[in-house]
Amino acid sequence: MLYTGKGDDGKTNTFGCDQRISKSSATAEALGSLDEINSFLGLVKVSCMKKESDFVQIVHDIQENLFIVQAEVAGSVMFISQEKVLEVERIIKEIELKLPPIKTFFISGGTELASLFDFSRTLVRRAERRVVLVKEENLVKVSDTTSAYLNRLSSLLYALARLSNHLSGINEEPPKYK
Repeated sequence: MLYTGKGDDGKTNTFGCDQRISKSSATAEALGSLDEINSFLGLVKVSCMKKESDFVQIVHDIQENLFIVQAEVAGSVMFISQEKVLEVERIIKEIELKLPPIKTFFISGGTELASLFDFSRTLVRRAERRVVLVKEENLVKVSDTTSAYLNRLSSLLYALARLSNHLSGINEEPPKYK
């Protein structure tokens, strides 16, 4: 069954918790933000299949890892390993070798795929802020590696946006501040 009706009162359960929490709680907000980025990355992955198939596995791995983050924020003992953080850092370094150095901010756009990656980056930043709040309020234990993973993830998505434009011959445009 696709619905239970148990949430009609504005409360929900989390992993391994016998108490119901408000759907407006910091934990529910963090879980919703993580779900939002994971779902949006499904759209990004479909776009990658059309344009940059090399990116498909990277996006899929991110989605898998976000399920681990969601489980942890929901109260599971699962967490992102240091190896997963190092893998994201490795991919970022590989991408940076292919790109000109960053000297300024850039206006989002260029290719559709770059725009999708850039929007994904902003969704990750929001999810990261929500997870930080949960961690600061001691609502759930969130590991340092999970926090690091979310922070690196937005950098990876930014790198993928830049690389997508670069591979398509699109020059990055800095803001004019006029």
